[in-house]
Amino acid sequence: MRQRVRNLSATLFLILILGTFYGTVPYYQNYFSSSTDFLGQEYSHWQVLLTAMLAYVVILSIFYLTEKSPRISKSIYCLRAIQRLMRSPKSILQTGLPFEERLGLLSILLKGFFIPLMVVWLFAHTGHMIEHGNKLAVALNQATIEWISLFNAHGFWFMFKVILFLDVLFFTVGYMIELPSLKNEIRSVDPTLMGWFVALASYPPFNGLTSSVFAGYTTDFPQFNDPILHIALNIFLLILMAFYTWASIALNLKASNLTHRGIIMHGPYRYIRHPAYTCKNLAWWIGVLPAVIAATETSIAATLLAVGSMLGWSIIYILRALTEEDHLRSVDNEYDLYCQKVKYRFFPGII
Repeated sequence: MRQRVRNLSATLFLILILGTFYGTVPYYQNYFSSSTDFLGQEYSHWQVLLTAMLAYVVILSIFYLTEKSPRISKSIYCLRAIQRLMRSPKSILQTGLPFEERLGLLSILLKGFFIPLMVVWLFAHTGHMIEHGNKLAVALNQATIEWISLFNAHGFWFMFKVILFLDVLFFTVGYMIELPSLKNEIRSVDPTLMGWFVALASYPPFNGLTSSVFAGYTTDFPQFNDPILHIALNIFLLILMAFYTWASIALNLKASNLTHRGIIMHGPYRYIRHPAYTCKNLAWWIGVLPAVIAATETSIAATLLAVGSMLGWSIIYILRALTEEDHLRSVDNEYDLYCQKVKYRFFPGII
């Protein structure tokens, strides 16, 4: 029982620290101040986070206090790492932390960063999915249907939000839950600054800086003057995003950034090593086309700027792929065997 109480106490303490951090940092105060309509009721994202945190605390309390064979939790190892860093930072910078403490520290930092974002995004995607689904169902029952208008107003967005809902659902659960029985324990977290830099560059608040460098010319729902081209390209975009989410579903409860939780060799990972990055970037390239077309009517410089902005984002994802591979190779020889079997990173038979 003593180990159970220690594990729970350490975890609750870290949740309190993280909650205090998010509640006092101005950026996050503003970021989570927005709200989402859910079944006709507006809910603040702070309400969503607080409710999720309380539910998470209850579930964790039940788990820790009833665990049959409790081990030292990652939360305890994290606190030990922090204590060691505070006592002798110079020594730790030279020799590094013991593996378990480093894993605990990086795992908690990872979860502390991503779980609030995932919870809020999951709630927002769910609300938007239900909203557009209801409006789509009502419109389909009308005597006269303008199909292109319906696609633009609700059809595209309903399918897009369903896809994102599934993607974020698996990552939310993946970050929040790791159990030996589920075979999804975090075995390693990328310890390199480069790995973290290119991964976090795609998420708030850091993506704001990235966007200021590479600009934001792409859009989720690009508009084209020709109706046939408009429908065709946006359906292709949805197909790409569906394949992107297929990769998340293939990861199952192992879905999370910067981690090693076992080598996945099924689903789209049978064909290329980074299917999610490939499909997401192709969808973004479709999203940037209207800006590129408009820029060609202005100047060569404007065209190069629009293309260069998207190229910058693609380079970030290429770097993410390379740093992930370096990490997995360094901790699991099975990944080398996987690379021998699946030779191509991004496009089968090409790259």
